[in-house]
Amino acid sequence: MGHPDFVGGPPARLSTNIGGIAMKSAKSSRHSKIAGDFGESLVLYWLSKRGFECAKVDHTGIDLIANNPHTDEIMGISVKSRTRNKGTETDTVNIPSDDFRKVDEACNAFRCTPYFAIVVDANDLIRVFILSKKDLLDLCPLKANCYWKMAEASLKEYANHEGVMQFELQATHGHWWQSTK
Repeated sequence: MGHPDFVGGPPARLSTNIGGIAMKSAKSSRHSKIAGDFGESLVLYWLSKRGFECAKVDHTGIDLIANNPHTDEIMGISVKSRTRNKGTETDTVNIPSDDFRKVDEACNAFRCTPYFAIVVDANDLIRVFILSKKDLLDLCPLKANCYWKMAEASLKEYANHEGVMQFELQATHGHWWQSTK
């Protein structure tokens, strides 16, 4: 049974270091939804900034459609966003096998090529990977799920893979609230 003050139980606790002060903080009860929306908007912004005509779509299987100005390919993109607490930055991103069927169905309906964008907020570093479904499955063969590894060796492999587009955002903290609890 959930905590009486929070729908779905209490928010997850995490530690962060702000201004040299170790602090405990809590993710909001809607953090998962907010993180997903942020990941979609971040990928949409980045593609648009780089000349892609793109739009957010509300369709089962894909979140974004983009016209790649470099290849003239129409991309149907499923965005997978994850937030990692301190100490879990290298945890694998699990993509359920059913997501691949949904992406295929949506891309068939819109006549576009299936792509995935994986957004991982790992403390002060946000990593974004954009790749075709084909390249994703070449790198992470589908079993019960597809397992996108975030360990250092895998990150090097992705960096050297021609089909993996990626960018990173480094976050720094300024002055922030201190808990009085």
